[in-house]
Amino acid sequence: MTSSFRRLLEADGPLILPGAHDALAARLIQRAGFKGYFIGGFGVVGARFGVPDIGLKSLGDISQAVRDIMAACDLPVLVDADDGYGDVKNVVHTVHTYEKMGVGALFLEDQRWPKRCGHLEGKTVVPVEEHEAKIRAAASEKLNADTFLIARTDARGVTGLDDAMRRAERYLRAGADCIFIEALRSVEELERVGKAFDLAVASPLAGGLSPILRPEEYWRLGFKIIPYGIDLVLRVTRAMQDALEDMRSGKFALMGTGATLQEYLSVVGFDEWTGIESRYRTAGPNSS
Repeated sequence: MTSSFRRLLEADGPLILPGAHDALAARLIQRAGFKGYFIGGFGVVGARFGVPDIGLKSLGDISQAVRDIMAACDLPVLVDADDGYGDVKNVVHTVHTYEKMGVGALFLEDQRWPKRCGHLEGKTVVPVEEHEAKIRAAASEKLNADTFLIARTDARGVTGLDDAMRRAERYLRAGADCIFIEALRSVEELERVGKAFDLAVASPLAGGLSPILRPEEYWRLGFKIIPYGIDLVLRVTRAMQDALEDMRSGKFALMGTGATLQEYLSVVGFDEWTGIESRYRTAGPNSS
């Protein structure tokens, strides 16, 4: 998986990474023809635990969700590793944990724990030297040379864009492969960042602070990696709310508007599994 993610970056044009909040979403992303995908904390902790992305869950919880999602999809994946869940030794442990699972790319952020979604208020950031040391440790101690390491800074909403860009430069010098300045506020800011760095991540978060542009527009502004982190989980949430209200009302006006049973069974691989069952089933005592 690790080398596969780097190969995705060799193709011309933007790399679109839909966010998978669970294994079913990952299977659908692959069936839709995308080349890679993203697993972010916002969707995972909401879908798996029913809590907001404000630092309530740590590596042990989230890595298990990542493992289950990856087991359902063999596309290269970018994983949100938060702040590494501690100091430099915890960062190295986090990187190793994900590498052993087959993660090819991850990002580490400079928020102070407990973190929160980068587009929400109330964030703080650690001193630049602290995250610089984490990036240096992650880059130096990674198990696979092909592991793609992204340094994320949330300083734009705390200390301003100038500081965020200075931090990004230092993180690159510390060994990061790519930078991610979270929650840029305008096309002008996007353009400034895109021009300043050879490889950058955009953050088109639905309902967030950044402008929502077409992938080709981000590419034109200088952004290669474009994770659409929460679009699927938001749409699924609305679809379930509508279905539950339809049931509660007793109208069942939405009956039949979802996937059919056969469509769902196809997505989860029913035919493949029943094929294995049929090929290797032991003959019963009454069979002839």
